[in-house]
Amino acid sequence: MNPVKPAAFRFQPFSRRQKQVLTWWCSTSPMQAADGLIADGSIRSGKTVSLSLSFVLWGMARFNGQNFALCGKTIASLRRNVVGVLKQMLTARGYTAAERRGDNLLIVTRGTVTNYYYLFGGKDEGSQDLIQGITLAGALFDEVALMPESFVNQATARCSVDGSKFWFNCNPEGPEHWFYKSWILQARAKNLLYLHFTMDDNLSLSEPIKARYRAQYTGVFYERYIRGRWVVAEGLVYPFVAANPDAYLLRGPTAGMDGRFFVSIDYGTHNPCSMGLWCVQANRAVRIKESYYNSREVQHQRTDEEHYTALEELTRGYYVQEVVVDPSAASFIETIRRHGRYMVRAAANEVLDGIRVTASLLQAGRVQIHESCTDALREFKTYCWDDKAPQDAVIKENDHAMDDIRYFCYTVLAREYRWADWRK
Repeated sequence: MNPVKPAAFRFQPFSRRQKQVLTWWCSTSPMQAADGLIADGSIRSGKTVSLSLSFVLWGMARFNGQNFALCGKTIASLRRNVVGVLKQMLTARGYTAAERRGDNLLIVTRGTVTNYYYLFGGKDEGSQDLIQGITLAGALFDEVALMPESFVNQATARCSVDGSKFWFNCNPEGPEHWFYKSWILQARAKNLLYLHFTMDDNLSLSEPIKARYRAQYTGVFYERYIRGRWVVAEGLVYPFVAANPDAYLLRGPTAGMDGRFFVSIDYGTHNPCSMGLWCVQANRAVRIKESYYNSREVQHQRTDEEHYTALEELTRGYYVQEVVVDPSAASFIETIRRHGRYMVRAAANEVLDGIRVTASLLQAGRVQIHESCTDALREFKTYCWDDKAPQDAVIKENDHAMDDIRYFCYTVLAREYRWADWRK
């Protein structure tokens, strides 16, 4: 049997903003002398596609035999978001793009010109060590706002070949973010071209799709991901629930409700311990019961065994697929494992991504809270951003049911059921 060849890549029309990205470095451009490009703005606005293609076209037109850096938060996210479609676009334009995955290297050739594009992940402060020592003719940073400043500084310092340039793209974060203050606000002083994107700059998106994205976000996430603004997170985290709680409630009996059952737990000894029992159906997940124990109110701290007894009581009569627990609760996780009744795992605990996913699922009507879950409903009304914090953070009060709900949405619904995009 002959293998089926993949369909050739078909370019969609480029918008005016994307054409600026593709041509700013050309000899006919008034911006050709700029030392780099920053493209920020809303999600799904066509930044990554135009930036990555332009980066390689520029490198192949200006250099031969040189090293370049393709940087993402992780190499896995870089391959998923950039490298796969970049290889297809280059092939469609007559380039050869050969990936050596073991070396994290993309070798691009056309005619007598060959350049080397190394893949780097900038996920934490230690990532800067990975890029030391290499000499670069240019670097592209995909989702640069998710990277530590030390990594970006190290990578840009490696760009010492004459004519080298920097290429950045990102969705906005808060106005105190280091990239906003050090690069975007200093773009003119650093001789960088700054371009702001919206979803209207991506001509491949239909109006219904754009409307769907707009409906997925609210509050600070709408301002950042849809309007593309660097704004502070302030006020209630889930203001839409507080404004119209009936829209997110399920009333009536839950006995006999069919589906798969999960438990999410925010563990506490001095602080409250919050547990939620969830029923996941075809197109929604319902928090049908909860257990909320505040040791300060009753003036008695539970042991791990007493918390486990509360877990058994919460799940009595239900077959639970999995228990998802606060990852810092190592002793309690071990207690659950030792009893051998439940499958248990540590929850994914990226707070901001978890809040974003939870908000999207609530807005989409895929997560509901039963009227009996009074502690969760109470916390929705008081769970706030800390607008005095230098970076995005929530006030660590009235957040225990909010944390266990976030663990469930981010760990189970987003990652296992793929009901939301958790890979921002």
